[in-house]
This record gives sequence, structure tokens and C-alpha cells, in this order.
Amino acid sequence: MVRQLIGTLIILTLVGACTDDTSGPSESGPGSTMTFGGTDATLAVDLADDPEERRKGLMGVEELPADQGMAFVWPGPVDSTFWMKDTLVPLSVAFVDESGYVIDVLDMQPCETDACPSYGIDEPFVLAVEANLGWFDEHGVGAGDPAELRRTLGG
Repeated sequence: MVRQLIGTLIILTLVGACTDDTSGPSESGPGSTMTFGGTDATLAVDLADDPEERRKGLMGVEELPADQGMAFVWPGPVDSTFWMKDTLVPLSVAFVDESGYVIDVLDMQPCETDACPSYGIDEPFVLAVEANLGWFDEHGVGAGDPAELRRTLGG
């Protein structure tokens, strides 16, 4: 029952987050945060919640501050893959399911060719969070941890 309630709250938070109108990393700083239960990890995130924002992601970003990233949000479960075409910084990505739990974390390397590898998992997810390579490992975040996306008031 508690897990269902948490899942419902996560979904409602995600639906509210889908109203953000940022396109790529914001110059004034991210307007949302990701927190991961069982850890003290908090990541400031920009939102990519439409097809164009998700396609662009962090392409062309030359430096990602230590505790900043991007949250890719979908309105329902997807089985999309990520690639690092024209992404200049190595990243880790955490995939989050409909219930608000991390399914898996993958490490991804920059790629400047058209033959870039794809990164994905075998389960559907509604949220994927990118951060600097190793951020999730350094903060003790892994499969099974609860994850929550929170919009910052006024952000």
C-alpha cells in the first residue's frame, strides 16, 4: 500500500514536472531537483519533457557542474535508448520506473561519429536522469533506490 502511494505521488510529481518549458540546460540553473531515498544525494536537473528536448539532451554541453544533470521525462512507460552523439562529457544515466524506483544505472562515453553505441535497459521506464560519469556510484545510488523528481517553486 505504501509503495503504491509513493508511486502515485511520483507520477503526480512527474505530470506536474511536464509543464516546464526549458529547452536544454538553462542558463539560470536547473529549476528542478532529483532526490534518491536512502542517500543524501540531490541532483539539480533541467527537464527534457518533449521529443525535441529529449533528442537534444546534453549535446554540445562542454562542462556539467558537479551536482547538475538532466531529467528526461515521458508521460508513460517507454523502452527508448540513449546515445552520446555530439555529447562532449562522459555521463551516467539512471532509469526510473513508474513506481519511482531506480531500475538500473549505466555509464556512457562521448561519441563524435555517426556509429555511436546505444545505451538502454530491458525494462520500461518513465524517467531517465543523466549526471556526470560516476555521480550515482559516488552517491550510493543504484537499482532499487526510490527516486523523486521535484519542481522548484518559482523555477
